[in-house]
Amino acid sequence: MMKFNRILLKLSGEALEGSQGYGIDPVRLAVYASEIKSVVEAGVEVAVVIGGGNIFRGLQGTSEGMDRVQGDYMGMLATVINSMAIQAALEKTGVTVKLLSGLAIEPICEAMSRRKAISHLMQGQVVVIAAGTGNPYFTTDSASALRAIEIQADAIFKGTRVDGVYTADPEKDPAAVKFDTLSFDEAYEKGLKIMDLTAFTLCRENNMPIVVFNMNHEGNLLKLIKGEAIGTVVS
Repeated sequence: MMKFNRILLKLSGEALEGSQGYGIDPVRLAVYASEIKSVVEAGVEVAVVIGGGNIFRGLQGTSEGMDRVQGDYMGMLATVINSMAIQAALEKTGVTVKLLSGLAIEPICEAMSRRKAISHLMQGQVVVIAAGTGNPYFTTDSASALRAIEIQADAIFKGTRVDGVYTADPEKDPAAVKFDTLSFDEAYEKGLKIMDLTAFTLCRENNMPIVVFNMNHEGNLLKLIKGEAIGTVVS
């Protein structure tokens, strides 16, 4: 199993809905903060990128007749709200957090800078990176891949509600079989939707491993850091 010193944790906005089915569930938020704190205390440097689907999706606006660029910027602002929530929850546990963003929004967050992000990480601070890439037409998956490469992370940890990558959706197909490991080429050839194609290509071309795991199972993040073989590693 790989040794991880610096990771980028990718979370979906929908994950923050918890049992509410919308918005931000304070219970789920607190659990995620606790999970992140546990790996920080283990000495791992952590950057976080979170989506905004619990609040607004750019494509959602487009499907309702909105201009795509306008919708995408609204989606980026949704990720800023979620990022601020993660920041507040982590700070409540005593973890120091720096909020950077693809869109500079003073006085809430500074513009994302590779040098600043790495400096904060080396000081033991969690870096939350909001607003995707800061550009329309790119998802937070693509932003995760880009930011992970920029900060020289050891891997992207993609937290989901299933425990890895399967041959089919395990929530719909009980016969679906889980992969423990996959190469980028195997995942591409099998048409497995691990991340969007832009993000996946960035990871493949820059040798950035992707670890897919169940973030909703408490303790999984720390278990992965300690080398337990859970989830699926794509490399």
